[in-house]
Amino acid sequence: MEKTRGRQRLRRVLITSAVVTGVLVAAVGGGFAWLWTGADVSTVGKVRFSQRMAVPPLAESTVGPDGTRVFDLRMQSGETEFEDGRPTPTWGFNGSYLGPTLRAERGERVKVRVRNTLDEASTVHWHGMHLPAAMDGGPHQMVAAGGAWAPRWKVDQPAATLWYHPHPHGATEQHVQRGLAGLFLIDDARSRQLALPKKYGVDDLPVIVQDVTFDGARFDHGHSFLAKTGFLGKRTMVNGTLDPYREVGDERVRLRLLNASTARIYTFGFDDDRAFDLVGTDGGLLERPAAMNRIQLSPGERAEVVVRMRPDERTVLRSYPWRAGNNWEKRFDGGDDSFDVLELRAAHRLRPSPALPARLGEPELPDGTDAAHGRFFELRRSGINGKPMAMDRIDETVVRGTAETWTLRNGGDMTHNFHVHDVQFRVLEVNGREPEPALRGRKDTVAIPVGTTMKIALRFDGPADPDTPYMYHCHLLAHEDHGMMGQFVVVGPGQRAGRPGVHPGH
Repeated sequence: MEKTRGRQRLRRVLITSAVVTGVLVAAVGGGFAWLWTGADVSTVGKVRFSQRMAVPPLAESTVGPDGTRVFDLRMQSGETEFEDGRPTPTWGFNGSYLGPTLRAERGERVKVRVRNTLDEASTVHWHGMHLPAAMDGGPHQMVAAGGAWAPRWKVDQPAATLWYHPHPHGATEQHVQRGLAGLFLIDDARSRQLALPKKYGVDDLPVIVQDVTFDGARFDHGHSFLAKTGFLGKRTMVNGTLDPYREVGDERVRLRLLNASTARIYTFGFDDDRAFDLVGTDGGLLERPAAMNRIQLSPGERAEVVVRMRPDERTVLRSYPWRAGNNWEKRFDGGDDSFDVLELRAAHRLRPSPALPARLGEPELPDGTDAAHGRFFELRRSGINGKPMAMDRIDETVVRGTAETWTLRNGGDMTHNFHVHDVQFRVLEVNGREPEPALRGRKDTVAIPVGTTMKIALRFDGPADPDTPYMYHCHLLAHEDHGMMGQFVVVGPGQRAGRPGVHPGH
């Protein structure tokens, strides 16, 4: 009898456990299904386009007796009203948010006097600029709180849309999110002669795109526990303007697109699917215009596009869902998200614009045939080639004046991108095939989807400095901050790499 009652109790316990387990599994499954169905973000059709898009002013400069063009940048904290009556604590250069557009001519010598009035150290990195390592503004060129730094170099590269932003090791995402970023435009004789829109702020518009979320009047910079890519905001702004529109008065308008977000990948197009012409990539003009209706930009990438407008029409620059990515990325890392970014409003009468030139620029890039060395880089969140960043370790040594071929392999579980300091490179192939038109120009940053192998050709013709490294890293800034970065030095023939120190700041 006692055995029978024991078996009945055991049966009840097992049945109860099974029921509880079933309920928990159903609850977890239902909770995940709820997270899955609600994970995508879209502002399509919801943006009022109620604020005129700001255009960053051109930075003032002086020319010294030796012909050097001198700029002044002040890193400062302040408040910005993105919405009326709601001041948000922000950082900026020469203002409360973002910075002025620096502009210089190829062949000019430039000097930038940087003052840091913040309460913590930071840096200013000249993203896409070819310059000596000691002037690069990476994590070895920290500017202490209250300190100053005055890098100088000769501009020696074709016309391009570059940018500047902080690069402190371990804190880059936070500093960029707070507002420290700006454009640096380079002109040259050839670009000035081309029939391209070139009136800054009129038919040649800077478009600095960032994603943001507000917690009350403050920025929310938190990461989703499901997102592996970094911070993903729930709305976008352009040049620090929420819900932006811009009136245009010309038949053709040039948009200098910069993805200044810290993690989000955008696929830009227009709401009416009109075609546009890609005329430039990160490092300068293409050989010839390329017609398309979508272009994908990962953090740090730039694209110059020319769009045709008609009188009285309106069109919306939109970011569409990704063209690539695994299911998790698409759902939780922004791949399914879509945004209405900027409305262009054409005037009743438009100034005529000439047709685009058939040829634009010369690539000035190696083609891989004269590569003296090849290198391989495995990209994973845990580090590049299995090694997290170390400030006192030189990972690669390259010889000045040589060309190389680098193979980039993403064998991880999510999309990364890859940025190389100092040089512009040519994408030779993607998974053994010719790259698409958007990847055939001068590049310094490129997205590498999961399972992708990409080959790039680079030439290192800057000055040798065995003790001061340049960086290569993922430009998803949370990944960079957590160690997905390496260092290389350029040495002269017969030289060896030195050993960089950890610099406390200027």
